[in-house]
Amino acid sequence: MTTAQKRSAAYSHRFIDQLQPGETLEDAVFMISQKDLRTTTSGSLYIHMVFADRSGQLLARVWQATQAQFDQIADGGFLRIRGRVESYKGTLQVIVDAMQAVAPNQIDVGDYLPRTRHDIEDMWQRVLSVLRTIKSPELLKLIKAFVQDETIVTGFKKAPAAIQNHHAYIGGLLEHTCSLLELATRIFGKQDDSDSHYPEVSRDLVLAGIFLHDIGKTAELTYDTNFAYSTEGQLVGHITQAAIWIDRKIREVERESEEPFPPDLRNLLIHIVLSHHGQYEFGSPKLPACLEAFVVHYLDNIDAKLNIGFAAIDGAKDGESDWTSYIRSLETRFFKKDVMGCRSAPSE
Repeated sequence: MTTAQKRSAAYSHRFIDQLQPGETLEDAVFMISQKDLRTTTSGSLYIHMVFADRSGQLLARVWQATQAQFDQIADGGFLRIRGRVESYKGTLQVIVDAMQAVAPNQIDVGDYLPRTRHDIEDMWQRVLSVLRTIKSPELLKLIKAFVQDETIVTGFKKAPAAIQNHHAYIGGLLEHTCSLLELATRIFGKQDDSDSHYPEVSRDLVLAGIFLHDIGKTAELTYDTNFAYSTEGQLVGHITQAAIWIDRKIREVERESEEPFPPDLRNLLIHIVLSHHGQYEFGSPKLPACLEAFVVHYLDNIDAKLNIGFAAIDGAKDGESDWTSYIRSLETRFFKKDVMGCRSAPSE
């Protein structure tokens, strides 16, 4: 019997997207995506958690909790619980009556890490296909230095784009980047800028900036047994890490070509990365100050926000309501009724 088979025999996992209101859970195992110790209006403590598996996320609460109980729950760890599934304002949640920590080697971690629905190798080839249309020889050499770095590419294919918000699943960073690159080609031309809607904007800089804007997340995040920030991510962050890598790769290109990399091109590309969050309070060291930086910021924002909206609509289980539950990151609820029939069409 293989290790995976032994793990499967040790427990039977019921996926989050299969749960129904009123269901009783016995010995169910979930990954802890988030935990908080909170206080009720009456002053008693309760634990607010977000359970996760590869099918989605689920709110959980432990009433009449203690600090000791909270401290025993490992961030990114696994819990075996006994409880009941309820519907609260159209969203499923679990009320936990009993819980016990579970070691990762006792379960199949593949059951718990959410994964893109798209083929990873196919998306990677689509990314490369768009990048090959860049005309600037300097940018092409720089991109080549990144795509030939096996460590970076391996992480790029696997990493989520975030821990909780948009594209928070294995392959999410690649899916997000692929989506942005193909979106950009619809605005700035598929093969070159001859049919660009905005010919005054550099297509090459936009595409290179999109490819590199989040590449630092391959080092910022950990994604082997759970999604969390690495020490490097906590101390450096993906924006700064990408800028460091760009400088490092530029030096490699200069050594190989024996030619200096254009300083203004270097500064613009790094600026696009540094400003792509758009606002200081969202972590950007700089605000967008060139046309291409504005483009990358807003395309990035559109794709991220829509992904959050799609996930909220797909995850809404209250068939009687036309609205999703409140989405904290967007500060709103989404009207999920498909009036025009757009979402009934098969996705490409």
